[in-house]
Amino acid sequence: MSSWSRFLIRGGAVLDGEMVESFGDAAAELVAARDDAIVSDLAPLGALSVSGPDAARFLHGQLTSDVLALSRGDWQFAAWCSPKGRMLANFVLRRSQDERFELLLAGALRETIRKRLGMFVLRSRVTIEDASEASVRLGVGGPKAADAVRAVWGEPPASRRSASADGAAIIALPGGRWIAWVDPERAAGIWERLSTLARAAGFPAWEWLSIRAAVPLITPPTSDQYVPQTANWDALGGVSFDKGCYSGQEIVARMRYLGRLKERLVLAHVDAPPPAAGARLFSASFGDQACGSVVNAAEAPGGGTDLLAVLQLAARNSGEVRVGSRDGPELALLPLPYAIPDAEASRNRIA
Repeated sequence: MSSWSRFLIRGGAVLDGEMVESFGDAAAELVAARDDAIVSDLAPLGALSVSGPDAARFLHGQLTSDVLALSRGDWQFAAWCSPKGRMLANFVLRRSQDERFELLLAGALRETIRKRLGMFVLRSRVTIEDASEASVRLGVGGPKAADAVRAVWGEPPASRRSASADGAAIIALPGGRWIAWVDPERAAGIWERLSTLARAAGFPAWEWLSIRAAVPLITPPTSDQYVPQTANWDALGGVSFDKGCYSGQEIVARMRYLGRLKERLVLAHVDAPPPAAGARLFSASFGDQACGSVVNAAEAPGGGTDLLAVLQLAARNSGEVRVGSRDGPELALLPLPYAIPDAEASRNRIA
């Protein structure tokens, strides 16, 4: 067990492996995420470092985003796709130095992606390493999170930018959330300062905030399942349609320019425990055939579950959608916190 984990346990953390489940009162932590501010350890999000003189061009030729347009200190959403255009993983991609990038992704995919991405390095001057132990990642979120960030590090960074202060690099994410990469030697002191301003909370409270921001996280059950647009990755700025080729680019482009998109990510609530990632959705209009699947789910403040799911548009428009079976609990669709690109604007264009 690391010294950081021991520090969290002394502060009341209940651990499940490397994930902090709670600090003793998960329900109150969710309420704080909804109404106030929380600080969470983000150990379940792994970090990969991609560095070297050719790092920018290498990633630009592999990922969905415009990596070459990323200046030092900037970040963007990105994904790595299979040749069939399906997301193997998605990331927060940060350019920490001129020749070094950091990919923040689901920790359970970290080693798989490191090995598989490494197969494409060939003669490029690029090194791909697990950087998870090089920093402590802290998440600060909730309606009053900006006040906590400001009190510890000064004025929060603008969107898509990072700020460096007091041994940390901080970025702003959609949905009133901030992530800080902290020097492990200074993490305990920063945590103690933050936890006087924001409630210490387990990773599930951070997951709930991410779900309410409608930012999906690809995990092993959903890897290689979704074209980026079906997960709203285009709406979140994680896909560039102006760059050159990358893995799966032809399929992703055709989805945009030929208007063949039949499903999209939705935000929903269900009065039931959280279903597993990959759980199937059903609608009477589709009979026994599944019409979608769960991407992420977390307990919601006040009970039930909030979730993100990729759902057939026809099923969404039909009204009734259920989880797990045709007789399962019914989804209540919620409004997304961002606009979806107009599909009609992309029709009749040449890919």
